[in-house]
Amino acid sequence: MELAASTFEPSDARKPSRLFVSLYEELRRLARREVRRNGAQALLSTSTIVHEAWLDLSGRPALEFDQPGRFLGYAARTMRGLVVDRLRAVGALKRGGGLEISSLDTYASESAAPMMTTHEMEAVADALDELAKLEPDLAEIVDLKFFCGFSFVEIAKMQEVCERTVQRKWEKARALLFTAMSR
Repeated sequence: MELAASTFEPSDARKPSRLFVSLYEELRRLARREVRRNGAQALLSTSTIVHEAWLDLSGRPALEFDQPGRFLGYAARTMRGLVVDRLRAVGALKRGGGLEISSLDTYASESAAPMMTTHEMEAVADALDELAKLEPDLAEIVDLKFFCGFSFVEIAKMQEVCERTVQRKWEKARALLFTAMSR
């Protein structure tokens, strides 16, 4: 998934509204992936996630992005938060406790990532929030790799580092997340 050079013009830098428009299809792909991964098809549509994420982003006037990858990473985190919040609300005790809603995925999966349960998604979200407080650069790599689906090569280009550096950070982030989730 290579971002086309024409999608991001220098004049678009730092302007979330222009980035949103120019990367809209990419944002929809990220939202579709997030919905499929979490089995939230019955809860949220792709359009709802993208537009709710935009409402969150547009409500923060001080946000600026120097690269489209950073914008996509931030948008992916926002979308993940929306899905996790919705899954938590559905699973809340006052609404029926630990019921798991499952549905048949009728779309071909874009990745081999298995669908996560509500509990697993909450654990990942909490661990990732904890990691973001300790080492934000590692959390960004997880967002770009796991939630956005970028390759190590693409992430390395975005961050202007070598691919091996990204791989080392990915391994460190995975180890820290595993430790946080096993507590």
